[in-house]
Amino acid sequence: MARKILIVDDDPDLVEAVSTILESKGYAVAAAYGGVEGLKKAKTENPDLIVLDVMMPDKDGYTVCKELKADKKYRSIPILLLTAVVSNIPTSKYTHQMGKDTEANDYIDKPVEPGELVRRIEVLISK
Repeated sequence: MARKILIVDDDPDLVEAVSTILESKGYAVAAAYGGVEGLKKAKTENPDLIVLDVMMPDKDGYTVCKELKADKKYRSIPILLLTAVVSNIPTSKYTHQMGKDTEANDYIDKPVEPGELVRRIEVLISK
């Protein structure tokens, strides 16, 4: 059975691109297009890993990550924050330190090379 990865991002093009990359590597993919939907899907889809954007309009990824990591039932799901926060720090309320405070398992900046994204996911899933 294929490992399931939940992609949570409000950019449909990014979700489609990452889904295509991961499906080509044999992963099953579920998608959510915002933090509220992502939190719900994390609880119903039972993913093996979550790729989570930070800057989303309804509920940011830091909040979603903190809520999942605070719940015994979901805290063991690895979370990879995939975000453009670093390039937007001057114009954003989000900081790199906020990401470190979430207990996310890894953090990678957009844009990311597909090979690097897959490598990071494979490391997290194999733990």
